[in-house]
This record gives sequence, C-alpha cells and structure tokens, in this order.
Amino acid sequence: MPTTTLTTLRIPTPDGRADAFAAFPDGGERHPGVLMYPDGFGIRPVLRELARELAGHGYYVLVPNFLYRNGPAPLLPLPEHIGEDARPAIMDRLMPLIQAHTTQRILRDADAYLDFLGSQDEVTAGPVAVTGYCIGGLLAMHTAAAHPGRVAAVAGFHGPVSTGGPDELRRLLSTLTAQAHFGHAESDLTPATLHDLNEALDAAGIDHTSEIYPGTVHGFTMSDTDAFSPSGLQRHWERLLPLLARTLAA
Repeated sequence: MPTTTLTTLRIPTPDGRADAFAAFPDGGERHPGVLMYPDGFGIRPVLRELARELAGHGYYVLVPNFLYRNGPAPLLPLPEHIGEDARPAIMDRLMPLIQAHTTQRILRDADAYLDFLGSQDEVTAGPVAVTGYCIGGLLAMHTAAAHPGRVAAVAGFHGPVSTGGPDELRRLLSTLTAQAHFGHAESDLTPATLHDLNEALDAAGIDHTSEIYPGTVHGFTMSDTDAFSPSGLQRHWERLLPLLARTLAA
C-alpha cells in the first residue's frame, strides 16, 4: 500500500470556513475523490486512521468538521478511549449542536465541500463518493441525494439513512442516483425496520446493499470506543472498497 500525505485545510463555505483534513497517496498523481463525514464525536485520531487507510487504496479523502460553526475540532476535550462511562456526558454537550445542524446547513455545506474537493489538483475529474459514520451517514445521504450524477456512490455505517420518517426517506430516494451501501449495527434497527428500508430502496430502483452487521452495536467502526468491533470494521472495508472500485474511475 502506498504511503499517504495528511494535510490540514480550511474550506470556504457560505457561513465561514470549515476546518478539515485530507489524506491522499504520495506521488503527485490524481485520484478519485471521497468526501468522508465523521461521527458525532468529530475529527480525532481514529478518523485520521480511517482516512489514511482509505487513501492508501488510491483515493483523495476529504474529512470536514461539519460542526465548524461551533468552533474547530475537537469541540470539547475527548479521552483517548471513549468508554460507556464517558459517552453520556460528551453526548449531552454535543447533541444540541448536532440537532442544530439543519438540513439547510447540511446542503449548503455539501455544496462547498464538493466544490472544494473538485478543485484540488490531486483529485481526478468526474464523479465522487460520499461516506459517513453515525450522524455522518445521514449527512452523506443528504449530500448524495442533492447531487445526482455528481455523487456516484454513497455509504453509511451505523447511522440513520433519514430521520424524518417515510416521507423524507421517499423524497431522498427520489433523487438518489448513487450506488449505495448501508451497514447497520444490530442495536440500530430491527430486522423488520431493515426490511421496510430495503423495500423502499428497491421501490426507488436504487442499486444497493443494506444489511445488519452481526454482533455489532452502534459505533462499531470506531476503535477508540467501547462499541468497536474488529469484525465489523473489516466487514465495512469489505463492502466499501468494492463499492468505490465499481463506481469511481481510477
């Protein structure tokens, strides 16, 4: 696997500048672009590890602090390991900020992130992919649905596909053209709910896979939390990498 560069960035948006970082292979060549949304805990070492891993497979990976309006990441001090004892207090502080991140903000920012991604010398022309973790999966879905044709692949892991009920889901799916993968934790939805979601994806004609990852709980990709599942993370790579290989021109 090639060595990678990691660089910090500030992305201009209609509401200010979003701090971000990018990971991409060394060597000066162009690579397909991937917009990666972090989970609610935000940019931290585990996100850099995930981005470096993905970049090593031949992609330019852009990771923004989507809560930049509240300050640069990290928005609050985080322990090296986020255990179940620490999670409630952290989420009590972060949840109001996440809830204030409206669909209008998501879409304004998505335009800026995709424009920035497309303007980088290291990124090939053509469609991009969007992926996200936890709440980042919802942001990825909104981004892909708002940019049909521009986003060729969308993936979300242990995150909601939509939050506004069946009507919002149908609206999002009505404009989605990207191939999709959704990897759900066992604790995130029931088999019946998964069935309903997959029926909606089928009815909309979305080329997709959507499955519950066995033995996982919410947050299973994040190695700095008690939720981490090595097998869940591996399954995530086994689903994500082929999706990107199918949809993005090298």
